Amino acid sequence: MAIEKVKQGVKGCWEMVVKIGGEDPRKIVHALKVGVAMAAVSLIYYFDLFHDGYSTGSGLYAMWAVNTVAVVFEFSIGATIGKGVNRTLATLVGGALGVGAHGATSFAGNTPEFIMLAFIIFFISGVATFGRFVPKLKARNDYFFLIIIVTFGLIAVCTYRGEKLIEMAEKRMSTVLVGYATVLVCCCICPCWAGQDLHTLVATNIHTLATFLEGFGGEYFGTGNKSHEMEGYRGVIDSKSIEESLVNFAKWEPRHGKFRYWHPWEHYLKIGRLTRECACKIDALNGCLKSDMKTPIEIREKMKEACTEMSRECSKALTEVAEGMKAMMRSTHADPHVKRAEAAAMNLKLMLQTPLWGEAHVIDLCPAATVASLLMQIVGCTANIVDSVHELATLSKFKNPNALTDVVLINVPLDIK
Repeated sequence: MAIEKVKQGVKGCWEMVVKIGGEDPRKIVHALKVGVAMAAVSLIYYFDLFHDGYSTGSGLYAMWAVNTVAVVFEFSIGATIGKGVNRTLATLVGGALGVGAHGATSFAGNTPEFIMLAFIIFFISGVATFGRFVPKLKARNDYFFLIIIVTFGLIAVCTYRGEKLIEMAEKRMSTVLVGYATVLVCCCICPCWAGQDLHTLVATNIHTLATFLEGFGGEYFGTGNKSHEMEGYRGVIDSKSIEESLVNFAKWEPRHGKFRYWHPWEHYLKIGRLTRECACKIDALNGCLKSDMKTPIEIREKMKEACTEMSRECSKALTEVAEGMKAMMRSTHADPHVKRAEAAAMNLKLMLQTPLWGEAHVIDLCPAATVASLLMQIVGCTANIVDSVHELATLSKFKNPNALTDVVLINVPLDIK
């Protein structure tokens, strides 16, 4: 029994590895890169390649180098650079504060030196910790304040015990730089860009909404089967924290691929917010599919054409802008789809205001009115998403497909007979 459980456990672990690697092979590559970086730093310390005494004492300096690699080496380039910059600046600031605290204790006068040192550590640590609660600072500089506290506390306390101040600060900085050098070399191998991930995520979320709307008409009016892909919109609702993290990481990244310096990363948050608003309305619309209160067939038939038109045209518009975003091309075909969806929404609104429903009970009309209202709101959300993507295309200078077509036509030779 024990052997079987071990085999099942090994099999389960292997299946999990295959699943994670299949979904995103970059994660396996990242794990290998971290392993290489840790091994390289460990060998540098083991062979004492710089001959400046890393291996002396308790191994504190080598620990800093290994800790730098373990902590700073993140999955994306932006996250790695962000942590690296924060750690470097925080080490410098913390070291300077430690030197300043050491000097301040010499002017303590009649006050005992340990009391003066304890007060300075209390004050600096308290201010740095409070800075971690400021929302604007926490988003990008939380790690900065944490390292200030650690570096300042280590240098202030160790110098009080008689350690050589300047030598300790130099070794602290040099070991951190050794860790950075190793990380940067490994980052050049199969880099993962947070900006590209953010761009792909937002475009994929828009396409996910289009997939649901494409199948809604057939599912609601009984002319098609519901696909499993229609349930993918739930992930869109929970994507806020991922998008915010990717935006913060992308701001640290240099120019790469089609993403230039000062790329409007913040605008992706606006598109993401509009996409989640649309996803919430789609979630309510999906609830109508599962509701026990069904609209009579004769009422559905009267609404079928307009509702199907709205759902289909919104799906086409969202698909157009999603594909345009992925290719970083301006979408020129989304606006006509939005206009047709708005026209269908207006026709349905006028239909609901006319006495075409005979003696239908209010309880029969409520589900139909709910679906109609939600679809009208989704049309408005679709228009907002399309407009927002157009703004992104202008700010990011997406290519215009019409301009490319004109260039091709100009270069085509004409046979004049």
